Amino acid sequence: MADGDLAAPCSCDCFVAFPPASASQAVIFGKNSDRPRNEVQEVVYFPAAVHLPGSKVKCTYLELNQAEVTHAVILSRPAWLWGAEMGANEHGVCIGNEAVWTKEPITEGEALLGMDLVRLGLERGLSARDALYTITQLLEQYGQGGSCMEDPASFTYHNTFLLTDRKEAWVLETAGCYWAAQRIQGGSRNISNQLSITIDISAEHPELRKHAQCQGWWSGEGDFNFSAAFSLIKQPVRMEAAKARYRAGRELLKKNEGLITIETMMDILRNKESGICMDSEGFCTTASMVSLLPQDPTLPCVHFFTATPDPSMSVYKPFIFVPHITPIPMAMSPCFGDQDPVKKIPRFQTKVERRHQLYKTHQTAIQNKKFSQEETEKLQQMMQNVERQSLLAMKDLLDRRITIHPEELSDLFFDCVEAEMKLYK
Repeated sequence: MADGDLAAPCSCDCFVAFPPASASQAVIFGKNSDRPRNEVQEVVYFPAAVHLPGSKVKCTYLELNQAEVTHAVILSRPAWLWGAEMGANEHGVCIGNEAVWTKEPITEGEALLGMDLVRLGLERGLSARDALYTITQLLEQYGQGGSCMEDPASFTYHNTFLLTDRKEAWVLETAGCYWAAQRIQGGSRNISNQLSITIDISAEHPELRKHAQCQGWWSGEGDFNFSAAFSLIKQPVRMEAAKARYRAGRELLKKNEGLITIETMMDILRNKESGICMDSEGFCTTASMVSLLPQDPTLPCVHFFTATPDPSMSVYKPFIFVPHITPIPMAMSPCFGDQDPVKKIPRFQTKVERRHQLYKTHQTAIQNKKFSQEETEKLQQMMQNVERQSLLAMKDLLDRRITIHPEELSDLFFDCVEAEMKLYK
């Protein structure tokens, strides 16, 4: 599938706010995953694990050597693949990725998807910096490539990433196996489907500048501007649209500077006027995530996921890493094992039913029923009430006004899903 063949731009947006941009001593992370309209995204938890020497891990397309230890992760991912669009680990690391197209050609054949790299970074990284090292090492070793959509027609791209923990964040932008990274320790930052790192480079591929010079993209004199060197001169339609979204996201962060809370980030991700909450013919915001990472290490990080399309018509449901996590089957898609069409060569020749229970119930209520404006507003109000109750409980927990037993914390997401589903019936 050629880049211009899609009916609408495939896009995503990632945000992070540190003090003093955030309203409290906490880091706020947010991401919308904008994907093909009918693609199902699930929320899945994988516990920490110790692996035998010589163990392998099968990513979407490639098999890699497994790490000796993998951390517990919560992921929001397209249900057909191994990796994730966004997620967090038990150590307070959050990662999201974006599609980009650069002067560097797309690799033919199958390699690691950007979404695989998100999961690998979370499973292996004790910090954002640690995850950055993991991703860049794997990128240089295996490359990135392979179809990023469940369709016989190939759809490929390179990736940018936003990685954060309680102390710092990193913007990582790639072009093939080459990369540049920018460190962030205060204020706010957003990324969209474009290169945004200019001369403020904190770390880079050892051959980055030499390669740019050999290709004639940089003269070798003056400051090295990564975005200017590697961005396409003639941008695809999708990337031109991303520029407007990037500017709008930056303005929304600036407008709320010093006041950014978890609710502020949710409002930004629900903003349709800017295009950040996407709703077009071919693509839409299929899932959304917001995380609150207190800088006080004695306080838990709280991660909110929709697991359903259109955050303006979904409930953000809280998740906290505690012992004995309760599985969330209502937000998990069916597993087809080796019979999955994704795993058979040639791939994607048929499709299977990937909708999970929450997705089915949500779609029946939102898409199949013809709501009047009044009914839509009433449903949105009820969803906001469910969300508000969990937000208030989380604030009381983090302010140490209440103590919640770990068993109750493990049921938070499950209970919120049940409450949300009751609204749709």
